[in-house]
Amino acid sequence: MAAQSAIATKNTGSANHDGIVGGVTHVKHPLTQYHVTQLRNHKTDSAEFRLSVRCLAALMAYEATKDLPTVATQVETPLETADGVALSGRVGLIPILRAGLSMVDPILDLMPTAEVWHLGLYRDEATAQPVRYYDKLPEQRPVDVALILDPMLATGGSVTAALTSLREWGVPHVKVLSLIASREGVDTVASQFREAQIYVCQIDPVLNDQKFIVPGLGDAGDRIFNTVGDD
Repeated sequence: MAAQSAIATKNTGSANHDGIVGGVTHVKHPLTQYHVTQLRNHKTDSAEFRLSVRCLAALMAYEATKDLPTVATQVETPLETADGVALSGRVGLIPILRAGLSMVDPILDLMPTAEVWHLGLYRDEATAQPVRYYDKLPEQRPVDVALILDPMLATGGSVTAALTSLREWGVPHVKVLSLIASREGVDTVASQFREAQIYVCQIDPVLNDQKFIVPGLGDAGDRIFNTVGDD
């Protein structure tokens, strides 16, 4: 009997005008499960937390970029000419500040030619609504594929705000990479942006009264940048 794939995914959604199918992909793999467990552990220090974020970002990017277009090319090896491929089109990484910054470098290691554009969004703790304070998307033509990077997808407010900005910019193909999400957040984003492709390593069932993912992993930004307990 053939071995099952190490990565189990489930896609639901509809196709946009380019035939791209949106929906949710739950990336399941022993390594993603291990690193999510490391993130959940309150004893994991900031350095170890950042390392697990980097590993998960790379694993997710591998899964999320399987459909990137390529063009045929040739290179000269030390021995002879070999056929190969080059990535086609512009890829943009859109980290949502500040926590999303932690996911940029491992993905750039995989795609050194990707562009990085920043969106600054924070959650108003009184209303749980996203507040935009920084937007570095250029006015020139948009990238062909954008990857929104946000370690946590809680209410979905920040991600939907980012998706709105990218839709206004004219990006035809958008993917969301979040390490951990709530069911409510995933459903909110998927219902409002049916063309978006959402990739998550863990989907938790609920949000608490403060709109934090439960059981979750705390505040990703604070744990990444070692500011837990700071006012």
